[in-house]
Amino acid sequence: MDRRAWLEERRAAAEELYDRFHAATYDDDSTMTPTHRRFVAALIDSCPPGGTILDVPCGTGRYFGMVVAGGRHVVGVDQSAGMLARARAKHENATLRKGRVEELEFDREFDAAMCIDSMEYVGPEDWPRVLGNLRRAVRDRGLIYLTVEQVDAAEIADVFNEATLDGLPVVHGEHVGRGGGYHHYPTEDQVAGWLADARLEVVDEGRNSGRTYWYRHVLLRSPGDDR
Repeated sequence: MDRRAWLEERRAAAEELYDRFHAATYDDDSTMTPTHRRFVAALIDSCPPGGTILDVPCGTGRYFGMVVAGGRHVVGVDQSAGMLARARAKHENATLRKGRVEELEFDREFDAAMCIDSMEYVGPEDWPRVLGNLRRAVRDRGLIYLTVEQVDAAEIADVFNEATLDGLPVVHGEHVGRGGGYHHYPTEDQVAGWLADARLEVVDEGRNSGRTYWYRHVLLRSPGDDR
């Protein structure tokens, strides 16, 4: 099985899952963890009054209220039409666009950007592209808030072995049993390498845990010179 075709199939399945099911129920669990709130607040505070923040993928606009209450504007991008419809229903004046984080073409249009609880859907081949897209989207010295989901290493190893035996074109760290059929859990060394290659500096980080996973939160700064 061709790996690129398989990844595209997984992405399409995730989009359908959010359109058909998650969009209707996503806000049922609308709790914002203290760690998420702290990092979003720091991102907002880093922007000038009246500045603009990119939220991608924005989902149903969970963080829009914080941005607007903080006196900033928000532009939301998501690949799921269903999630965007829910965001529009809650925030009728929001600026929303349909698209994938892998395909962003913004050029220094935002004072900051956030990509929350979503990088687990990005395959290892696309991490450099996504980081480059986010870095290019923000103005000089703008901050980027990113979360990186992690699960137990033994679980990753077990799922990788099973998927390999099934003939799937997986690489270590990919998980076909979570996220509706695809999640990717890079190691901290992998993430550090990709951030270094993208010339993004970590200025703050934190962690929070769920029932079977945890998130690493990182606040990144673009160096503000040539892109």
